[in-house]
Amino acid sequence: MGSVAFDAIETPFGKTDKIIGGAGTYISLSASYFTNGIQLVSVVGDDFPKETIQGFGNRGIATEGLQVKEGEKSFFWSGKYHNDLNSRDTLVTELNVLGDFDPVIPDSYQGAEFLMLGNLSPDVQLKVIDRLEERPKLVALDTMNFWMRVAMDDLKAVIRKIDVLIINDEEARQFTGEYSLVKAARHILNYGLKYLVIKKGEHGALLFHNDHVFFAPALPLEEVFDPTGAGDTFAGGFMGYVAKTKDISYDNLKRAVIYGSAMASFCVEKFGTERLEDLKKDEVTSRIRQFVNLVSVDIDLV
Repeated sequence: MGSVAFDAIETPFGKTDKIIGGAGTYISLSASYFTNGIQLVSVVGDDFPKETIQGFGNRGIATEGLQVKEGEKSFFWSGKYHNDLNSRDTLVTELNVLGDFDPVIPDSYQGAEFLMLGNLSPDVQLKVIDRLEERPKLVALDTMNFWMRVAMDDLKAVIRKIDVLIINDEEARQFTGEYSLVKAARHILNYGLKYLVIKKGEHGALLFHNDHVFFAPALPLEEVFDPTGAGDTFAGGFMGYVAKTKDISYDNLKRAVIYGSAMASFCVEKFGTERLEDLKKDEVTSRIRQFVNLVSVDIDLV
């Protein structure tokens, strides 16, 4: 579940007019490289291209839960990135159909084993959980600092119903008031989570589980064109790999973090979803090998 939308992006390397974006789009496309049977829950207006929706279907992404509102417009976001690509200014936000989004869970979606809740309002995320007749094997959620400012109580309520929280380091500190990410993780895990992923952008990602912590670096890239959607692409690769393996152990989620990081490293190489749309399986395999080589070392203890 996540937004399917239009974006307009400007970075130091160029700018786009309206292109396809949204958390639900990035998550679904990324996960589609690992598993079939992806079931999308979202909403668009009648201005959204029918060929894009058809393209989802061609990738094994079911769209029965994608509402198309006649006479209304799709969500639109426009932003401009600073030179470091870590900070950005939002220029335009038009909620449009997302303003009163009421998620519909088709009967064909019931019984889903894995649920990835993309960044949307906590009350919408909670509705999706409550409308599933059987609790999935693993429920993961992404959120952002905006919801911590305007809907903290609702956010805490939905976090108590999930297994994996995926946030960035700034959000972890804001949520807990702790600067140390280790202390922040301990605080967040006390909400009943099995796992916590803290993304650190170009500096990698951390996976916390009980008293264990795993670190995966980000792959050093020569060129980064557009970081939009990288976090959602990470989440899609992460959950797509978990769904493929059907293994929710700590050791397997460590591998999922690597797969998520690999997919995010592709996303930033071009604007929008362009890179995710033309990936080849051998490229993904090669990128995973690069990550393995990046973190592998033989040490003789002295």
